[in-house]
Amino acid sequence: MQLRRLGSSGPEVSVLGLGTMTFGNEANEVTSHAILDRYFDAGGRFIDTADVYTRGVSEEYIGRWLADRGARDEMVLATKARFAMSDDPADRGAGRDYLQRALEASLRRLGVDHVDLYQIHAWDPLTPVDETMEALNGFVAAGKVRFVGVSNHLAWQLERAAQVCERNGWAPVVSLQPQYNLLARDIELELVPLCIDRGIGLLPWSPLGGGWLTGKYRQDTDPAPLSRLGEDPTRGLEALSVRDTDRTWAILDVVRQIAERRGVTMGGVAINWLLRRPMVGSVLIGCRTTAQLEENLAALEWDLTDDELVDLNTVSAPGIPAYPQGFLENEAGMDIWERLRTRIHKAY
Repeated sequence: MQLRRLGSSGPEVSVLGLGTMTFGNEANEVTSHAILDRYFDAGGRFIDTADVYTRGVSEEYIGRWLADRGARDEMVLATKARFAMSDDPADRGAGRDYLQRALEASLRRLGVDHVDLYQIHAWDPLTPVDETMEALNGFVAAGKVRFVGVSNHLAWQLERAAQVCERNGWAPVVSLQPQYNLLARDIELELVPLCIDRGIGLLPWSPLGGGWLTGKYRQDTDPAPLSRLGEDPTRGLEALSVRDTDRTWAILDVVRQIAERRGVTMGGVAINWLLRRPMVGSVLIGCRTTAQLEENLAALEWDLTDDELVDLNTVSAPGIPAYPQGFLENEAGMDIWERLRTRIHKAY
């Protein structure tokens, strides 16, 4: 499996990273270890987890697999902290004291003395960003973390974190882990240009849009019994209300046409598209079974044509908000998308 540098200064990661939110929840330990084995045998070398994934169980599964397989030195290991690990209000956040406890707990569950990438799972409005980034820098200085990153941040939040590190000479932010897929491209308005300017790598989560881009949901058809919406109708009501739009179905039609013409899966089309986006270091694939993993791995066996990329980019282009982007485009003569395309081209 191909490796890519994560941003301009991060580690080399596999182009497909293994997201492990399903471990301990939708996949038991035997299945989780089978998924890890297949991913490793396919050349995968990047595992992403978080302390909050089944409140530590995912990290425990990975830790036991690393020990059994003896693969620690071959893997780039990433985890995250920020969200609640218990009902105790002090057991969450991005403050120095909590992050210290969270990191030590993650290292213990993983059975390692350091992680390669430690990420703040989301912005913490109750903690000064200086305190958070200074704590992360301390972890790097202590040899417990190699690189630092963030997840689920707005552009101004990411820029503030990057500036604080730059100003103080602290370990820089090398990565951003956002939701990013053909159905969710809004990060291209501000976050992607910022990452291009700063050399910050992207680690997209939900590349298949919660299953929508696999083709399992069809317009005017109830969710299948074994789908995520069908298993528990209430679980997917919010997602259904957000995704059930003309834009969604138009995107799915183009993805389906390409998949049928090329003899590949719709999910493979979606992953292939993400692999061609600027600053993407690794696309994080999550799965409940080895069969799902195999489908995702197949996306590496072929490439979208330039014409297919144009079709996908055109049908999935997000709308531009009336203000400030729309105002600047209409009143100040700034072609937002043309400027973005130019920056993307230069990034490659």
